[in-house]
Amino acid sequence: MTREITYKIEQDEWTAGRRATAGEFLRRRGFSRHLLTYLRHHNNTLLLNNEAVFTNHPVFPGDTLTVIFTDEIPELTVVPTPMDLNIVHEDEDILVINKPPHLPIQPSLGHYENTLGNGVVAYYQAQGIPFVYRCVNRLDRNTSGLVIIAKNMASSAILYEEMKERRIHRTYFTVVHGRPDIPGGTIDLPIARKTPSLMERCVDPENGQRAVTHFTELSWQETNNTTALSVCLETGRTHQIRVHMSYTGHPVVGDSLYGIPSGDLIDRQALHSWKLEFMHPISRKDLYFEAPLPEDIRSLLS
Repeated sequence: MTREITYKIEQDEWTAGRRATAGEFLRRRGFSRHLLTYLRHHNNTLLLNNEAVFTNHPVFPGDTLTVIFTDEIPELTVVPTPMDLNIVHEDEDILVINKPPHLPIQPSLGHYENTLGNGVVAYYQAQGIPFVYRCVNRLDRNTSGLVIIAKNMASSAILYEEMKERRIHRTYFTVVHGRPDIPGGTIDLPIARKTPSLMERCVDPENGQRAVTHFTELSWQETNNTTALSVCLETGRTHQIRVHMSYTGHPVVGDSLYGIPSGDLIDRQALHSWKLEFMHPISRKDLYFEAPLPEDIRSLLS
């Protein structure tokens, strides 16, 4: 898959009165060192007014800068598995999908088929488009909701950098057992892998990585003594919400790993990737997406 991106160099305070290079211009638009290295080592991938140049070439207002990326498609490593995809948004650079629960995000040992990755590859194969699957924000198998998939190496590298710098804002909807003592607050507790488990995590002030979770109470259900929360992640540790809520004594409903199995209420953790706010990797326009609550979580709010 080849992606050609064209920029018009505008007169602004950044370019006025000083010499700027093509590389500096692209860095200002989120291009990572990895992308700039690609442009330096591949011929005819950076054009200024239709002439091939290097990243250190000066640019001026009125110039047209074109970058061209071509994905090297590896041998088929993700088996195409046709499935219905709930596509929330699609353009040349990103795909946003509302993932159902009970669907792994990508193939792994024991899950070579029937994952979101298999479905996305099949979706593009049906259109005759070779595709490299790059998921930006990963969700647990039983967590539902919004997932961003980068459609080319440029959008992938830029979005991963945005994720690293915490500029992709994620809001989750969850239902927890009991009712927190305060209607909202911040949990700032380090999380580490719980040895000898490969999967389980725990709060570990000495060896853990910093993990910050902000929560706000939305409603309390007296009938089943559960509370709906809006949760925003400042960091993105594995199982962060589930570990933090369990540590406070209010585990996520349905979380059999960190809480109380709740098969009578819901057959998976009541956790939903609800809202996403981020800047488009290429156009730099602000984007906002919201996924409606799935039926099994809505049933907890009756």
